Amino acid sequence: MMATVAFHTLGCKVNHYETEAIWQLFKEQNYDRVEFESSADVYVINTCTVTNTGDKKSRQVIRRAVRKNPDAVICVTGCYAQTSPAEIMAIPGVDIVVGTQDRVKMLEYIEQYKIERQPINGVRNIMKNRVYEELDVPAFTDRTRASLKIQEGCNNFCTFCIIPWARGLMRSRDPQEVIHQAQQLVDAGYKEIVLTGIHTGGYGEDMKDYNLASLLTDLEAKVVGLKRLRISSIEASQITDEVIEVIDKSNIIVRHLHIPIQSGSNTVLKRMRRKYTMEFFAERLTRLKEVLPGLAVTSDVIVGFPGETEEEFMDTYNFIKEHKFSELHVFPYSKRTGTPAARMEDQVDEDVKNDRVHRLIALSDQLAKEYASQFENEVLEVIPEEEFNDKPGHYVGYTDNYLKVILEATEDMVGKIVKVKLTKVGYPYNEGQFVRVIEEDIVTEKAAI
Repeated sequence: MMATVAFHTLGCKVNHYETEAIWQLFKEQNYDRVEFESSADVYVINTCTVTNTGDKKSRQVIRRAVRKNPDAVICVTGCYAQTSPAEIMAIPGVDIVVGTQDRVKMLEYIEQYKIERQPINGVRNIMKNRVYEELDVPAFTDRTRASLKIQEGCNNFCTFCIIPWARGLMRSRDPQEVIHQAQQLVDAGYKEIVLTGIHTGGYGEDMKDYNLASLLTDLEAKVVGLKRLRISSIEASQITDEVIEVIDKSNIIVRHLHIPIQSGSNTVLKRMRRKYTMEFFAERLTRLKEVLPGLAVTSDVIVGFPGETEEEFMDTYNFIKEHKFSELHVFPYSKRTGTPAARMEDQVDEDVKNDRVHRLIALSDQLAKEYASQFENEVLEVIPEEEFNDKPGHYVGYTDNYLKVILEATEDMVGKIVKVKLTKVGYPYNEGQFVRVIEEDIVTEKAAI
């Protein structure tokens, strides 16, 4: 009988990408994938450690897997496994711990465990690693948008963040590998690729004469049939003149960028150890909107960072309002053990944090509606992704500028680019009317449709 494996992924897009990559390794060894809630021979829990809550959730999921099938091999990987392997090894029932490297050894460890029946700690010092670990994902369980991981690690050491300790320093993936895998994904039917990483915009900082702008240019020139290219996240400091120039010339880079702001106050940014000022951020936004009219800018914001005054918060609020971000992910600051910010004096009261979170979320909702309203009655391109739960025969998908659209469609349109007229705009959903499917061989003109 075929051995079975079940996965549970916590945390970010990179973790989801890596779970898919680990699944490929199991598939090659003839494992069958089953749902996490069913009984499996092996459970793989891919953990998150970005907050203390991430650690707690990871522990809960590990215990759940142990209860599901006490005889299964329990394998824990990811960021929490990297930073706290001993803590995880101490959970009864955990058999194998692998951090954020050496995932390719996981199956080897499982075979070793089956023979020796001794728990295995496969975590090594990530800070010594200078090589990108190749993990191939030629296709995804989710069949419409493909992620493509292009780099690992981060050199920034922001005061609130544990990630460099969980992921190590900046390592870029070989450009030939990126192009090869992008072509594999397009050949498997994906129209859109999302470039992802821990610090995606830093791609190439560890290379000679090659950077993100070069990679974007090469992907467009060399990957046959790629229709949309999205950057999952890019820091303002990495939006160079060269990157803006490439975006300007491109026919496939979408009108959407996720640029984490974290705070709109220079004094808070300094305490966070972020590498830009608000004046610089504003200038980059202006330049980007000149080359990409209709650009959607989404962002991450932390409110209630240690010492944040009402005035500093209002700097953030007013900056976001003035520059018309199209959507925000708002997080109340939470202490992350082991980071400098957790030891700072002047921690902000929880009630104050919650009040500021609500105010920013209300602003985000208002800005999202304002942004969408520009496109009412326009015809945009949508890739339907899945059936919409509440409306049979209706599907939900994204436009290139990241508007979520519900439209009447059929199963065979999933993953294809279709023209849709926006009939009713709103947030979080817009409603659209199907116009036509774009023929495979027609290259779409940039944003001029």
